[in-house]
Parts: sequence; C-alpha cells; structure tokens
Amino acid sequence: MLFTSMTVLLLSMPAIAQEVAIDTSNWFDDPSTLTQIDGASIYASVCAGCHMSNGQGAQGAGKYPALTNNPNLMATAYPISLIIHGHKAMPSLGGLLDDEQISTVVNFIRANFGNHYTDNQASAELVKSMR
Repeated sequence: MLFTSMTVLLLSMPAIAQEVAIDTSNWFDDPSTLTQIDGASIYASVCAGCHMSNGQGAQGAGKYPALTNNPNLMATAYPISLIIHGHKAMPSLGGLLDDEQISTVVNFIRANFGNHYTDNQASAELVKSMR
C-alpha cells in the first residue's frame, strides 16, 4: 500500500510543478537584467522582498530598514548610492538596473511610504554620474 501511494505521489509531482510555475517572461528579456521601467513595478519586483510591500522594513535573518517616513531619503544621492553600490546586507543592484530604472525607483520611494521628497528628483544623468 505504501509503495502504491508513493508511486501515485511521484507520478503527480510534474503536474504539480507545472501548476505553480510563475511566468516571468514579461519581466525579463535577458535574465541578467530587469525590464520593468516604472518605479512601482521595480520596487515590487526587487525591493519589496526585503523592505516589504508597504516599505515598513523587516527584521529576522537580517535587518531590512524601513523606507517609511525615512529622513535618509531626503538626499537624492543617498538611495542612488545604496542601490548602485549596495551596503552591508543591501546587495549592489547597479548591474541589474540601468540608470533610468534606478532613477524611477528612487523617485518612487522618495515620494511614497509617507515620504514627501518630490524635490531634487533623481535622473538617469545623475545616476550615471554616480556610477
């Protein structure tokens, strides 16, 4: 009986794996770069995994700072530098995101999550100068 149950389970596994597969074809043309261009989509696909969907941050296996009401975001160059170069547990994303993507996600986090830093917008040119 155990053999029969295990056989049924093993035979059904490929079907289960196919049902839970996530289609990312609209996210990546090249698996080494991200194709989203708007700040909200970039945040949702790259940043929210650590900083959480509402920017509240998290603590557990590591400490992921909150982006909500974060005075460090007042200076446009600060999040640009962190995204390009990384810092401590924050990985460098400069190879994954291009200048325009970095500027749009920086502008998104600076204007959302209780942040109202809409002055001194990030631009692709500024990001390029900081690489």
